[in-house]
Amino acid sequence: MSGFSHLDEQGRIRMVDVGDKPVTDRLAVAVAEVHMLPATLAALAAGELPKGNVLTTAHVAGVMAAKRCAELIPLCHSLPLSGVDLSFQLDTDRHCVVIRASCHVRANTGVEMEALTAASVAALTIYDMCKAIDKHMRIDGVRVVEKRGGRSGDFVASDKA
Repeated sequence: MSGFSHLDEQGRIRMVDVGDKPVTDRLAVAVAEVHMLPATLAALAAGELPKGNVLTTAHVAGVMAAKRCAELIPLCHSLPLSGVDLSFQLDTDRHCVVIRASCHVRANTGVEMEALTAASVAALTIYDMCKAIDKHMRIDGVRVVEKRGGRSGDFVASDKA
């Protein structure tokens, strides 16, 4: 069981003690995609959805979610985030919104969970605000695409994964 940091010697779950790790600048970027019908994407782009400005609402929801990550994910450390940002790309070829969430922190543990939570909740918000006109939507491709800082080093996802 020693290969799993969240398990103790008896195999019981525990929160990892990161107190001895150095404080470094850390960044994580996560993406998510919300696939929808072409007409839904067109209505979103034109600002013609009945629930209002979808992308602004999703942006706020993503930031709020990143800030509350430790309340949602068991054993996740509470982090003093120094920055959270989200961007949205409307991909008309694939009929989806591509969400990119980046989180920055100066801490002794990584910020990947915050970035993943931000992207996921932003995707859920888009789904919620569009579901009345599109029952075919799906959330897909949630993943970390970049990580900087910390003991394990930098990571940039390849397109092959």
